[in-house]
Amino acid sequence: MGRFDGKVAVITGASRGIGRAAARRIVEEGGRVVITARKPDPLAEAAAALGGPDTALGIAGKAHDDAHRAEVIARTLEAFGRIDVLVNNTGINPVLDAVVNVEPSAMAKIYEVNVIAAARWVAAAHQAWMKDHGGAVVNVASIAGQHPAPGLGVYGTSKAALINLTQQLAFELAPAVRVNAVAPAVVKTDFAGALVGEDEAALAATYPLGRLGVPGDVAAAIAFLGSADAAWITGQTLTLDGGRTLSAGVG
Repeated sequence: MGRFDGKVAVITGASRGIGRAAARRIVEEGGRVVITARKPDPLAEAAAALGGPDTALGIAGKAHDDAHRAEVIARTLEAFGRIDVLVNNTGINPVLDAVVNVEPSAMAKIYEVNVIAAARWVAAAHQAWMKDHGGAVVNVASIAGQHPAPGLGVYGTSKAALINLTQQLAFELAPAVRVNAVAPAVVKTDFAGALVGEDEAALAATYPLGRLGVPGDVAAAIAFLGSADAAWITGQTLTLDGGRTLSAGVG
């Protein structure tokens, strides 16, 4: 018996990186998944690699688009009949600059995708299935939402808002729905390329565990929080940082 036998998960931003690794972990543990991303071709390839239409369905679109969200929820119920787990993984960070230098339009877009869209995905899944049948939500935040970092001010404050939103939703939707978050440090994905830079070894040396994260590290935590193993956990944010923040605040 796998932890996700008979369960269905919707995972946003899952054509690559953390989202794809989370989908793979859930499928490996017996579940079926509906994955989303903006670009159809990589998404179709990811769905095929996860086992095809009997196991994985890919639906392309923008996470913050209302029509896309409604289509995903409807097609998930049509194809698989339930929504047990929602993973809000989609996130953007189009700027690396001090907060005072970021244009309001860019700031609004970051909040729209990283915070508002996550809230609306939860609302849609709750209304369609979870309010009557229960479920689990896992939001993918960041340690940038817990500690300031150069150039990541707007992204970080959006992830701080997502962490607070996780607590608020957990409070509001209990006892039927559990809502938790993960807060990774730097994970080796295309999204984090600018943070890794040209000297990965030097950056990895600042982590007590001696390496950067990989998508599977985060996927394992997502699977735990989405499963019955975390049945008495809600409103929490699990920091995944290889020990990086152990020395926070120490000169």
